[in-house]
Formats: sequence, structure tokens, C-alpha cells
Amino acid sequence: MSQRIVLGSSAHIDTFARDRLPAVDTWPTLEFTIPEVQYPERLNAAEALLDQTIARYGSDRVALIVPAAGKDRPDLRWTYGELRDHVDRIAHALVDDFGIVPGNRVILRIPNNEWAVATWLAVIKVGAVVVTTMVAWNATELGKTASRTLPSLMLVDHRFAAGITEDDVAGARIVIVGGEADELLRAAAEKPSSFDAVDTSADDVVLLGPTSGTTGQPKITMHFHRDVLAIADTFAVRELRLQPDDIAACSAPFAFTFGLGALVVFPLRTGGAAVLLEKGAPTVLADVIEQYGVTILFTAPTGYRTLLKEGRADALRRLRIGVSAGEHLPKDTFEQVERQTGLRLVNGIGGTEMLHVFLSATGDDIRPGATGRPIAGFRAAILDDEGNELPDGAQGRLAVIGPTGCRYLDDERQSVYVQNGWNITGDSYIRDEDGYYHYQSRIDDIIVTAGYNVGALEIEILLNEHPAVVESAVVGRPDPEKGMIVNAFVVLAADAQSDEGILDSLRDHLKERVVSYKLPRRFDVVDELPHNASGKLQRFPLRQRAAEDAAALAR
Repeated sequence: MSQRIVLGSSAHIDTFARDRLPAVDTWPTLEFTIPEVQYPERLNAAEALLDQTIARYGSDRVALIVPAAGKDRPDLRWTYGELRDHVDRIAHALVDDFGIVPGNRVILRIPNNEWAVATWLAVIKVGAVVVTTMVAWNATELGKTASRTLPSLMLVDHRFAAGITEDDVAGARIVIVGGEADELLRAAAEKPSSFDAVDTSADDVVLLGPTSGTTGQPKITMHFHRDVLAIADTFAVRELRLQPDDIAACSAPFAFTFGLGALVVFPLRTGGAAVLLEKGAPTVLADVIEQYGVTILFTAPTGYRTLLKEGRADALRRLRIGVSAGEHLPKDTFEQVERQTGLRLVNGIGGTEMLHVFLSATGDDIRPGATGRPIAGFRAAILDDEGNELPDGAQGRLAVIGPTGCRYLDDERQSVYVQNGWNITGDSYIRDEDGYYHYQSRIDDIIVTAGYNVGALEIEILLNEHPAVVESAVVGRPDPEKGMIVNAFVVLAADAQSDEGILDSLRDHLKERVVSYKLPRRFDVVDELPHNASGKLQRFPLRQRAAEDAAALAR
């Protein structure tokens, strides 16, 4: 079953989102090849995730667990019934008190807590479009997304409202959630505890997601109600086989679709529970695994490495499933975790454009070092620069097709990500003869030095194997003779001496493993490396630092 060409009748009164969908002929091919993703024409994702789950499993199951925050805030546990009660009251408030109509955009600026989940579901239930943002963003960063999405309302946690004005969010009304200045929850408390979900189309836009790592004007991805369910019914249900007794934890905030899937969409679709953490540091994750009986953890490879180095392997032993995503899972990290805990990490690659994971493997199908194969409902290929499919063993661009795909909000970059029906992810891969996909690098992480191509990831993996290295990042540094040289940034272990001796040791370590043109010509020892909120390494600030330093020396 292939792409829908004609969109269903929209329930949106405010037609902003549908009017700004890219032209249909620029969409990726969409395929609905498995029964799980063949949804009815009318569908409201909030109703499906909450009301239909309650109909299957009952209202008394625990849905959300929020650990205590000091003496004034004990542990909080909401059942599915309590969550629905709050969602429906907030839905009434959004419509009655704040004038939200189907199709309006509502920005959420709330950290991972119970109100983030309740407001997310309520916005969807009333037929509006949710725009989840990072509380760490400043007014300028928030304004970039607001100017693209033109929200009617911003719901903001009282702790993150300071310094934000309506001018910063394109004139949207700012409504405080919680605290002494609370407007939303006070209004909701007076409302009925039952709300009939708006009868939205399965292909009404429900979510506008800014992509992570974007510089300049953000790319805003557009996702439908059916997309939200599809990521659960493929990855969570078919691949991970999540159960109603599973309890999930994740290091990523909801503003990243990795975190949104792990903590909201997946548990609610399968009747499970989620532990919500406003700050998901690795050691905190270890504590909640032990305290709340977490069975499935979602975090980046760095998180798993840190847990081992902090002596918290005992926490990982308690897990049923450990999912690694956000960046490539090196074979060495996989083997260290398995050796020390018995846990075989589930690797995966996804993206905001696809909404969540589309390549992975679980159980006996896992091959250490490989990302995996296309999960149920998806297919993939390796393409050359002209868009031709390459044979097994050849390195090229990863391309994917499935029930979800890239649609950018009114953006010329649509034609870059989508080519000939394929979603071009920006990753360089090799597929082996058994159909497993092996990550090589981000295409923009290739360093061209003196005419040779060097993959940053290859050097990072080797550096991280050195006993004195906690973490590394490799970027290109402008050079007048070679165009670029390989520049390694390293974080050393606490007992390692930062001197020429350790740098010689790193060089010798690499010389035994790679050809000479791949060797870093410069090492920078740093206290820490930049990561985004989900733990993914960010190389752009390091590229910028290297370029600025090289330019200063050239003057």
C-alpha cells in the first residue's frame, strides 16, 4: 500500500499547517505495507494513545512516575485515569478560556514532567498542533521557531518564563503553568473531567518539530496523527515488543522526538509507564533504574559508557532492554556493556524528519557494530551521488522509505532531504550481504585532507579505546597547505597527565591502527565536549573553534 496522494478532509479551522505543507510531488514515497500502520481516515492521536489504551488495559494502571524534588515534592504517580482527567480538564481550558481552535499552533516550554505530558496530549485532543521546544533555549532561539510556526499560545512552566515576552514568540499569548502565577491549571481545575477528542483526519498535522543541530533558520518537520502512532506500532511494538508492565526512562527531553517517543508515545501506546526526569544525567538514570524498577532505558552511547565508568553496571543489569540512539553505537561500547552486564544494547538510527527509529535489530538479530536492518514497515538503500542504488559493500548515502517521512514547513530544503521519493538522511553507510547496515559517518563529518577522505567517527572510536581517553571528537581544521587537517579534541581520564607524553601515546595508539593520512595533526585536550540535551555529541562548535583558531594564527 503506497503513498496517499489526496489528503483527507481536515478538521482544522486554522489551516496554517495544511497550507504550508510542501507540494505533494516533493514528498517522499510513503508506504503502508504492514497492517499495523493502515489507519482509519479519521484519527486523533491523543484519543488513540490515552482513551483507547484505557479501554484495553483499564484506568488504574500507573502511567507516569515523577521522582521527588526535595522535601516539598514527594514522588508523584499518576494512573492512566488520573492522566486522562487532567488532560480533559486542560483541553476544556484551552478551548473555553484561551480560545484554541483546531489547527492553531501551541508552543510547549515545559521540561520532562507530568504537565508536559498532560498539555501535549490536551493540545492534540483539541485538534491543535503542538510545537515542543527546549527550556534551555534563550529568547532568540525560541523566537526562530515561533517566527516559523506562528503560534496562538505558548504554555510555559513558571520556572522558565522569565525574560520571555510575547514579542519573542511572534505575538502568541503566554500562559503560565504551575507556581504562584499559574493560569492554566487553575482554569483547568474548574472544568469537566471529560472531553470528546476533535475528529481530526489521520493526515492532519499534529506536530511541528524543529530539527536538532540546525544553525541559522531552523528546519521544521511536519508530522501527522498517523505518524505518531506509526513510530510506536513499528519500533515499540514490532521491534522492541514493549509490554504493559514495562517502565521506561530516557535521558532526552520531549523536544527531541527520540525522547517524545520513548517517554510518551511508546509507553502510552503499549500500556506501560514512564519515569520522567527533568535532567537525565547518566548517574541519575542509574538511580531511577534501581529505585523504580525501570525495564527499558533509552539513551546515547555516551550515557552507557559513563555508567560503566562510574561503576554503575549493576543498574544496567536490571534492564530488560537498553536502546542506544542519537549517535552511532561503537562495537567496543556494545561489547563492554555486554561483558560487564549481560545486556545486549539495541542500536538504532532515526531522525526528526522520520520522527523516530527506522533501522535497528533486537535479540539474536543484533550484530555488534552494525546499526541493524530496516524495521517492519520500512525499507532502505545505499545511493551514490546521482541517486543510483549501490551494491552491497559499497559506501554511499543512506536512503529510507516507510510510513513516515520528511515534510518541511514551507522550506526549500525539502528537495535536499527528499530525492526521487527517498528520504536522504545525511548519513554515510555500507550494507553487507546479509542486509545489515553499517554506519560510516555523517556525510558532513567527512574531512577532506590533502585529497583524502577521513571519517571522523573511525578516529573517535579508536581514540576512545585508549585507556587514558574518556571521550573524543574529531573535526576538520582549516590548513593553508592541505586544505584541512584532522583535529582531535580529547577528554582525558582524571588520573592521566595532560602532557606531551600522553599525546605521544595517543599518536602511537593510532599509528598501529590507521594509515598515516588519517592521523590527527593536532590534539586539543579539553575538560568536556559539547553535547545536546539527549547526549549526542555536537561537532559544530568544535569545527567553529578550530576554524576561528586557525584564522587567528593566519593573521
